Amino acid sequence: MKQFLLYNPTSLEEAVELLGTDPARAELLAGGMDLLGRLKKRIDTPDRVVNLQSVPGLASLRQTAEGLSLGPLVTLSELGENPIVQAKYRAVAEAAKSVGSVQIRNTGTVGGNLCQRPRCWYFRHRDYVCLQKHGTTCYGEAGESRYHAILGGGPCYFAHPSDLAPALIAFDATVRLVGPQGQRTAPLESLYCLPAEKLAYGLTLAPGEILAEVRLPAPRPGTRSTYVKFKEKPSFDFSLAGVAAMVTFENGKVAHARIALSGVAPVPWHPAEAEKALLGAKLDEPLARKVAEWVVRNNMPLADNSYKIPLTRTLVRRALLSLA
Repeated sequence: MKQFLLYNPTSLEEAVELLGTDPARAELLAGGMDLLGRLKKRIDTPDRVVNLQSVPGLASLRQTAEGLSLGPLVTLSELGENPIVQAKYRAVAEAAKSVGSVQIRNTGTVGGNLCQRPRCWYFRHRDYVCLQKHGTTCYGEAGESRYHAILGGGPCYFAHPSDLAPALIAFDATVRLVGPQGQRTAPLESLYCLPAEKLAYGLTLAPGEILAEVRLPAPRPGTRSTYVKFKEKPSFDFSLAGVAAMVTFENGKVAHARIALSGVAPVPWHPAEAEKALLGAKLDEPLARKVAEWVVRNNMPLADNSYKIPLTRTLVRRALLSLA
């Protein structure tokens, strides 16, 4: 690990100032589940590490008039066990509880999970200067690709690792961002961009910008949701494919629906066109199968990961039918 200076700001404004405008020279520390591993492997070698744990108020989880407010330092354990989240945002609670092990969830944070870097083994290996590290090659495209993207890939094919992001996107979450130019609010989904749009990092955060809050609107009456994932190890692992589904029923038919996927694309994948097939219909087996086929219709598998196509179809169908 390269030597660095550790700063403990007492406000977001101070944290923004310490972060500066050169992301290569500074990093944010929340729970450290992602950052510490990258520092040890020298994937990142910052001069400054800015510790958000010293900023008061960032670990707040509270109900508001509009819905729910999550601070970026809320732990995944707290999120998954919160009775309000379990009752009203079941998919979010299930996604949080699916992450890693108990020890990881006790330390890992909402902000860290949403902003983590790719888990591609070529990116995480210091000897591979891949596209994400300003190289000229995506080694996953022609190399070992069984954990890589089947949707939205190119020229880089890593699969987005966050379980929490799809569940929050299914509930139309927004984020409050604080940076050198002040603060702004944006849909959480807009925080992510495909490699074809922005190659390195994959986040639309401006230099020096910090995720300060996640906001969830109150769900409509008749809303049900779930998050299901398939992982290689039964104990704890990243998802090979995961599905967040949220459906609102009125008079026995679907009035509103959201689907978002993890583990199958370089961003939390939101198949908006597939959702439209659910609207105004009764959710049954034939409709769930139709939607599941639609979700993966533009698949682009690599040499080793075509198994993710039927796997994703099955998970989408099961998630939807569990809400019927």
